[in-house]
Amino acid sequence: MSVSDSEFPLKEFDASDHNLQKASLQKPELQETRPKKTKRKIDMSSKNPLVDGDSEELTDQHYEKLRLCAFNETWSKIEITIKDVLEKINISLFEDVMKWISESFKEIRSCRGEFVRELMLSYPIVTDMICKQIPTALILTKNMEFVDDLSTFQELSAHLKLNGCHVASLSSIDFTTKKGVGGCLRSLLRQLLVASSDAADIFVLASWYSEQHNCNKPIVIVIDDTEQCSGPILAEFIAMLSEWIIKIPILLVFGVATSLTSLRKLLPSDALQYLQSCQFTSESPQARMNSIIEAVLVKPSSEFIVSHKVAVFLRNYFLRHDGTITSFIQALKVACSKHFYTEPLSFLCCDLVDEDYEVLLAKKVESLPRKLLDYAFCLPSCEGKMNNGTFKDLVQGIFELKKTRRYWSMVLMCLLEVAKLNKLQLLDIFCEAANPTSFKLQSSSHLQAPTAISNTIHDMKIHGFGKNGFINRIINKTRDLQVVQLSRILKTWEGYTKEICEIQDKLKDLQTLLNATDNDTRLKQQLSNVHRSTSRFSSFSGKDMMGVNEKVALLMEGMVRDYMKPIECIPFHEIICFSLVDMLQEALIGDPRKTIQTDLLHSHTYIQCCCCKDKNTLLPSMHDTSIVFTLAQEHGDLVNLHDWYESYKSIILSSRTKARRKFNKSPASKKGKVSSALSDSSNLNEATIQARFCKAVTELQISGIIRMPSKRRPDYVQRITFGL
Repeated sequence: MSVSDSEFPLKEFDASDHNLQKASLQKPELQETRPKKTKRKIDMSSKNPLVDGDSEELTDQHYEKLRLCAFNETWSKIEITIKDVLEKINISLFEDVMKWISESFKEIRSCRGEFVRELMLSYPIVTDMICKQIPTALILTKNMEFVDDLSTFQELSAHLKLNGCHVASLSSIDFTTKKGVGGCLRSLLRQLLVASSDAADIFVLASWYSEQHNCNKPIVIVIDDTEQCSGPILAEFIAMLSEWIIKIPILLVFGVATSLTSLRKLLPSDALQYLQSCQFTSESPQARMNSIIEAVLVKPSSEFIVSHKVAVFLRNYFLRHDGTITSFIQALKVACSKHFYTEPLSFLCCDLVDEDYEVLLAKKVESLPRKLLDYAFCLPSCEGKMNNGTFKDLVQGIFELKKTRRYWSMVLMCLLEVAKLNKLQLLDIFCEAANPTSFKLQSSSHLQAPTAISNTIHDMKIHGFGKNGFINRIINKTRDLQVVQLSRILKTWEGYTKEICEIQDKLKDLQTLLNATDNDTRLKQQLSNVHRSTSRFSSFSGKDMMGVNEKVALLMEGMVRDYMKPIECIPFHEIICFSLVDMLQEALIGDPRKTIQTDLLHSHTYIQCCCCKDKNTLLPSMHDTSIVFTLAQEHGDLVNLHDWYESYKSIILSSRTKARRKFNKSPASKKGKVSSALSDSSNLNEATIQARFCKAVTELQISGIIRMPSKRRPDYVQRITFGL
């Protein structure tokens, strides 16, 4: 569905009555001074503009405000969900790091008993190399781009502070050749000491840590982007800390984005010998992406979803752009904002996940103006299905939309449980499951030849999905699962499909069969009982005795066929589904050439000067580049320089001709102003005009709009961009 600003039905409302009412409410004193007349008094204070008010008097600004509020509420829920997902992913890593810090701190304190004399000195002298080693945690993030790791290390620092550690967060900016070791030491002191000077002195840190309320906690230095640090400066910093490790128990946490070998390339061997490293690995970007997709787009926890084309674009944008979660979340936010901006009825989906959504939705729909109601039944998804519907039809359609999407999410979650065993990415499965074309082909094949579906079971292919598609690969995977894996998956499916009684019955039968696999007699008896039962799943009525794995695969196929209906196949899906992939692509990637051309052709809309009011006429007061580009539209792919220049020159000198005519026709009192304009235009000699023309043409070349003349045709330039 594509809704442009010109097609926005809300713009047609007449706000004059509403403005008159506002004016009357804003000037009560003026009305009291006038003679009293008998008028019908309307009390506006008790009326609700959304429920009880006259729907025809609601303006487009009111609905725009509703959509803005709906977007803010929806996106805040999505942000909270994403934050919770990432926290659950990181919590195990944080707990492991905290456990390692506690053990390392105990080891350092146990070693301090052997160096009582050294601890009494202002500068501890320790010759044992083992006692000079610094416990170092190497956290491998597996990210080529560091933007995703910023929030992870910020949360890690906060987690360590809550667990009683002195934490200082440093970055590659502190480890530069220009700042030296003193720069990183100053940053360390500023974060640990409440009142610190600019002096870079390690004795200040030792004196601060010797205080009674500080000496019982370890000092943890977190360097999030270690690979970006200056190697010599970092090595000198490590060597300095190793001399004080007995007096100041310091632990290091290094963030490594690529591989652990990069640290060996960064630091010399004499610096590496001071590090007692322990390796930790965070979740990969793909695993984080799967968790976010599952929580935001798969589970019906939000009122927003994307279409198949938008999902494919987001997947390609994530894989080909920079592969960061941050960029994906930003792209999802742009898609959400574009949806609420372009879809007039998008505010109706704001309360679909609430417990009392039925009452709230009914109130919103009943307050809709007739024009919006007609617009709802003219949506592309309702063409040929619903015409001249009522408010109840719209409410019922949205309820059906919510129910169908919930079933779709259930089946997709069941597929995901098997996909985890096959190491498939959820985003790929989501794109295939959201494809409306595959479902339509599948449904048509099922209706035309119902017996053919059972005959093609052994081909391991569902109609509508490719033979090598992700969903078919998942179904085929169930045929190879062991009994333990199959039992665990069936229990998980039972939790997802609580609302579908028929699937629950089949799952109980399959679990009974799994428990009876050790007895062939009991297995045959249970299978015969299942075959005698009637069901809408026709695949279970075969005469041959099939294994449990095959039964599970057929159940999965039936669930996909009967309950996995893509959102784009449901009426009114435009209310919650964003499908304008071109708009999203333009917002994220952009088309700079097209934007430059549009701006040059409509420069008056941006400059907003009073001298260029005529939009269809070239005026000498316009910018030279805009004039030259507009004149180039009159030519083909080749533009003759001489003709182009003469056209430009005639536009520039047109003001001089008009000024001379005014000078001859004007009275003596006004000839002074006209003569000044004439003198200004007389300053435009041939050289000045040529210089301005050359500058404008050069700007078009730099913008990538034209190509300069070649040696073969020096009197022509070539246009590169067309299509406006």
